[in-house]
Amino acid sequence: MVFWSGRVAIVKRDYSLIGNDAYKAVAKGLAAAEWYHTHISRQTMKEFMRRADGPALRDTVLWVALLMLFGYGGAALWESWWCVPFFLAYSVLYGSSSDSRWHECGHGTAFKTRWLNDVMYQVASFMIMREPTIWRWSHARHHTDTIIVGRDPEIAVMRPPDLLRLVLNILAVRSTLRAIRLMLLHAVGRLTEEEATFVPEMEQRKVFAVARIWLLIHLGVAAIALYLRSWLPVMLIGVLPTMYGGWLALYFGLTQHAGLAEDVLDHRLNARTVYMNPIFRFIYWNMNYHVEHHMFPMVPYHALPRLHRLLLPDMPKPYASTLEAYREIIPALLRQLKEPTWHVERKLPAGAKPYRPEFHGQVLPVSAGGSLS
Repeated sequence: MVFWSGRVAIVKRDYSLIGNDAYKAVAKGLAAAEWYHTHISRQTMKEFMRRADGPALRDTVLWVALLMLFGYGGAALWESWWCVPFFLAYSVLYGSSSDSRWHECGHGTAFKTRWLNDVMYQVASFMIMREPTIWRWSHARHHTDTIIVGRDPEIAVMRPPDLLRLVLNILAVRSTLRAIRLMLLHAVGRLTEEEATFVPEMEQRKVFAVARIWLLIHLGVAAIALYLRSWLPVMLIGVLPTMYGGWLALYFGLTQHAGLAEDVLDHRLNARTVYMNPIFRFIYWNMNYHVEHHMFPMVPYHALPRLHRLLLPDMPKPYASTLEAYREIIPALLRQLKEPTWHVERKLPAGAKPYRPEFHGQVLPVSAGGSLS
């Protein structure tokens, strides 16, 4: 597709997984390629990858307790304006905290015990309206081909940016409506053409079964609301808290990759690490250490701050806050409206191994200057 910026004709890239850019990515060696990794000794990495139930159990008990507290407060004050602050807090815990819980348990790293990861993954997937099997494979592709156009199904901001789409997703309107449409499609036993490129055939039955269970739950909650003649049930469970509570997940999520380089095999150039306060980090489960997570995705969330400190000499300067990140993101997206090929260039520190495009599809060696072992 061609569009005009002033008098310059610009070819718009095809972000679908079945278009021309998907074939180009494969031809360039960008699909399932080897990524740059800062060198860490095997023993040190083994320590970082050690899993434990304790941190996630602690955080989950607190998370559930807060959900119950604010949910009860909102229900008790339902016919008063005093319910509003309770539902605002409840919604963030429901529609935004579930994002990080879905994410970490999808990686299987939050808990040491597998069934705890599986249960939390299913619950959080429902809360954020991401069908578990579809998104498990989608996210696997995101890590394999991070911000590779035509390969990554989770690129949040395409070029030129669709600002209306981003605004609608402040309350998760677009993403939730799309999730409902796909749930109905899966409930009748069908996948989209793009989904079929990354969901193995043997997993498709799970997709259809879960979609039917979800549909029954949503219909059941709606039936209870109709029976009680009250909006309260749908304010607590289902689509509404996903939508009115999803704004913080979007606010956090855009800091990950928006405005950065596409088609590079170095996470230091296409992801951000952003410092956050303890409350944000609890809600986000340390996903603000996003370069570290992408470079070493099997490191549990509770170990990411320690990993960050080790990797600092090989990393671009972290952002001091989300506000500092957005002072870069917003101008970048506005510029990309007219210059979609432009992107923010992350600066590597002296001594770090530079990114070299000629290493597409090959193992990137680490020099002594970039070694941290």
